[in-house]
Amino acid sequence: MSRIGKAPIVVPKGVTVELKGNEVSIKGPKGQLNRSIRPEMLIEQKDGTIVVSRQNDDRMSRNLHGLSRTLIANMVKGVTDGFEVNLEVIGVGYRAQMDGKKLVMQLGYSHPVEIEPPAGTEITVGKGNAIAVKGFDKQAVGDLAAFIRGKRPPEVYKGKGVKYANEVIRRKVGKAASKKK
Repeated sequence: MSRIGKAPIVVPKGVTVELKGNEVSIKGPKGQLNRSIRPEMLIEQKDGTIVVSRQNDDRMSRNLHGLSRTLIANMVKGVTDGFEVNLEVIGVGYRAQMDGKKLVMQLGYSHPVEIEPPAGTEITVGKGNAIAVKGFDKQAVGDLAAFIRGKRPPEVYKGKGVKYANEVIRRKVGKAASKKK
């Protein structure tokens, strides 16, 4: 049995869960999320918790058990606390600033890079070119952060570009340093 899949999901106060077959709808203070779970999974609500179990023990059901439980747990966490991904812009002349709700970045191109956040997500720029992507849908927040990073991924010689705050860039030695033997 999946250790992750068999753990019950505690539903905090202020969060309503609606189950219609394998359609899960969770509403909380930050917003509402809907997801369709595969029919191999059984979803039940008991005593303020959600329990995900599988109908049979075949390979596909075992694979989906922990995933389905984690997706629902992320929905509950998202509508109560939300998610945040932090990015950093590093490089001489590289800047990030907000223009209304739109993120405008100078990344060494001949034009500014403008990014409009989708509904349900929010972008803020802090001190020192720190970008924070916030929202209640974990997938949307991660996709937006990856999209922003993809506009100028960090390069390996000087580390210039947009990187995740906790990302470690493995640096390469330059041409001049490698010739000294």
